Amino acid sequence: MRMAVISDIHANPEAFKQVLIDIGKSNIDNTICLGDNIGYGPEPEQIVAMINDHNIPTVMGNHELAVIDRKYLSLFNPLARKSLLKTIELLSEESINFISGLEPFLVRYECRFVHGFPPDSASIYLFQVSEDELLLTFKQMKERICFLGHTHRLEIIDFNGQIVTRAPLTKSITSLDRNRQYIINIGSVGQPRDGNNCAKYVVWDTLNDNIEVKFIPYDIVSVIDKIIAAGLPIEHAVRLL
Repeated sequence: MRMAVISDIHANPEAFKQVLIDIGKSNIDNTICLGDNIGYGPEPEQIVAMINDHNIPTVMGNHELAVIDRKYLSLFNPLARKSLLKTIELLSEESINFISGLEPFLVRYECRFVHGFPPDSASIYLFQVSEDELLLTFKQMKERICFLGHTHRLEIIDFNGQIVTRAPLTKSITSLDRNRQYIINIGSVGQPRDGNNCAKYVVWDTLNDNIEVKFIPYDIVSVIDKIIAAGLPIEHAVRLL
């Protein structure tokens, strides 16, 4: 099986469209999304519709969480909070109902899929987790692989039963070891923060047991114009460059 894992689209349809085109060319059997489909970007309603049109299972991200439970808005910085309040205005009741039904995690194909950190957090960032906490998490994790997003940065962490090792993921194919466990941060489709402005997603090939990181160019200027026209913080437009 070849599975595409996507995350952090952030209401950026130009990036998402190009990723979907690439998925269509890549012999993909299944696609799973790790949340934060909305927020920051100009077209949250369109992204929710695209997710539904393509029947892509998705988990709850921290931006979705803030839409359905406003107390979580206080956890965001002022600019992100402003963006989320505008996002709520742009979402239909149907889309908000869809978001309300999202689960905090999925377990499929003997893997865990979560937005922030296992087992089920939408809000914990991977960079906040200590080595001791990682070690404990691996020991408690029943699945061999956990895919997550949230930081918008590519990273792979492996556990050989004794030692935890962290490394960046690059635009390449990374072979996995069937005797190790992994936490894999797959980066962001709609707002990467790793020094490269291409949309990012990964393909997990279960037969060959490897991870391929895909870098997909898209029309960034068009998205910037839409962010400004929508009255969203200009900082979220500049960040795409």
